[in-house]
Amino acid sequence: MDNIKNKSHEWLELIITLFGLSVVSSFYYGERFIFLCGVCIGVSFLTEIISIRLMHRKLTSDCLYSIADAMMISLMLPAVFSVKSAAVACIFAVVVKNIFGGKSNTIFSPAAAAYVFMLTSWKDDLLKYPDVNTKYAVGEKVKELFNSASHSFNMEGKTNISDSDLMLGNFIGASGTVIIFLLAVSAVVLILRRGISAGAFLGTVIGTVIMAFIIPATDDIIESAKYSLCMNMTLFSAIYIISDRRTAPRRNFYAFFYGLFTAVVSYVIIATTAQENAIVIVSVLAAPAALGIRNLENKIKIADKADEKREAETVEQ
Repeated sequence: MDNIKNKSHEWLELIITLFGLSVVSSFYYGERFIFLCGVCIGVSFLTEIISIRLMHRKLTSDCLYSIADAMMISLMLPAVFSVKSAAVACIFAVVVKNIFGGKSNTIFSPAAAAYVFMLTSWKDDLLKYPDVNTKYAVGEKVKELFNSASHSFNMEGKTNISDSDLMLGNFIGASGTVIIFLLAVSAVVLILRRGISAGAFLGTVIGTVIMAFIIPATDDIIESAKYSLCMNMTLFSAIYIISDRRTAPRRNFYAFFYGLFTAVVSYVIIATTAQENAIVIVSVLAAPAALGIRNLENKIKIADKADEKREAETVEQ
């Protein structure tokens, strides 16, 4: 790694917060999750190096984004998900990212793309989870799997999860996307460190809350807003997928409306079809909109520079 040049450390803040989520997940699900996460990281990083070499590009610190993406993928999976399938998804994420040009030209979140790929390939395995606090050894046969709390909420519009269990992630779901308290802390840290787009994050959260008031999922509007944020990977996606600086519009003003749009569309899909984790799917489908906004930002930037140049020339004359 001596030839890796340090250009930015956005990936570092992501990895630190994702590591915290991974540690807590390992306490809940044991060595099976640790092994799954390790395989995702190893496969992603190796694939990143190989693909960079094949395309005759230089290794930079941005290659370490593959580790952050791999950790996101592992945290979005059931702790007992097939390691082979997860490895294939990680390879898919890295290859697709580099085909479009890597970090500087990332169109959609690699983790989100991998999740959609798994959803189309292994839907039944992806949406079935072990009971919370049930630890499995590597290779141990899983006795029983359950629907997630998000599935129950989408179908029935109610849940019996207490606020304390909700904050601590003590309910059935993807291992790292349900630890609400730690996700909230991660969001604050990443916003303060400028590791994510604050505008996109706020847009996603506000959009979800507004929709929860307009089309409440429960009889209690406050409960509707609370569970709409905590279920269906909404908070996790708002932090790590929608607000990813590689894909979100650069200016917070535009990023806010991008997040708002994604939240509104995903909420409508959940309300009408009960599609679990719809926000991840919408983030991939909304990629052209984000790309269009980024192109608009570039044109505005070029126009501003041209105006500044003309003003400078006028002053000199």
